[in-house]
Amino acid sequence: MDRAPPRIAVLLPCYNEEMAIAATVAGFKAALPGAIVYVYDNNSRDRTREVAVEAGAVVRTEKQQGKGHVVRRMFADIDADVYLMADGDLTYDPAAAPKMVDMLLAEQLDMVVGTRIHEAKDAYRGGHVLGNRIFTGLLAGLFGRSFSDIFSGYRAFSRRFVKSFPVLSAGFEIETEMSVHALELRMPVGEIETSYGTRPEGSQSKLSTYGDGWKILKTIGTLYRVERPVLFYGAIGALLVIAAILLAVPLVETYLKTGLVPRFPTAILVTGMVIVAVLCVFAGLILDTVTRGRREVRRLAYLSLEAPGEL
Repeated sequence: MDRAPPRIAVLLPCYNEEMAIAATVAGFKAALPGAIVYVYDNNSRDRTREVAVEAGAVVRTEKQQGKGHVVRRMFADIDADVYLMADGDLTYDPAAAPKMVDMLLAEQLDMVVGTRIHEAKDAYRGGHVLGNRIFTGLLAGLFGRSFSDIFSGYRAFSRRFVKSFPVLSAGFEIETEMSVHALELRMPVGEIETSYGTRPEGSQSKLSTYGDGWKILKTIGTLYRVERPVLFYGAIGALLVIAAILLAVPLVETYLKTGLVPRFPTAILVTGMVIVAVLCVFAGLILDTVTRGRREVRRLAYLSLEAPGEL
């Protein structure tokens, strides 16, 4: 008996994309004829909703401002076998969508990232290119693995990724959280190079290079603290011990020569630093047990769903 084709949902979070959303919806409807295209409007002040409806999309609204809130709502509300997420600004190439979906199903992957290849100068600001490289390297150094383009908003997901992903981010740091979620659960993932174009005239980027960059850096630090507590708190403890040793060396030298400890405040400070260092190590060990338990729960939720390609 022939299996039913997978249900594909195209997810387009939008904020003030009146100039681009119609062409974006049309592009994905042409690339994936059997898919349902959802546009989630995030309090747009222009005609994004009306234009998306006219283009044939299913339009819904998320009132909490921020891409993370929109993704949380989309993942919770929509039921499908394969999810394809992109932006509504016409920068991602819809022609790459079938390849991403085919790769996800054929190799039974949980996430396929569309790595952006840009030829036009205006497509990708220089600061964003440098920031992407820095954060990609940082993520690889902290978590052992990474992706070529961790900030790409063009991704295909399996149902078991979407329904096991506890979205915590509020804004553009959502892509970083997705990457870490996949790395921490050791999900099978893949990448495909996709062209990245310029926005249509009249459309403006909502991404702040420095503001959102700082939020992303804080997100990476928070995720590292939560997912790697032994290393995080152990590093703090090690720094405290090193500082305590440096402060204690003159005290020890004086004591060996005179038998006296003349600088009691320094001695008390050194003792306190060592105590705090030991507490940091034990805090890391305790939190590591909690983290392992949380990771097991997420892994079980992930394993309770069928792999893509087994539909």
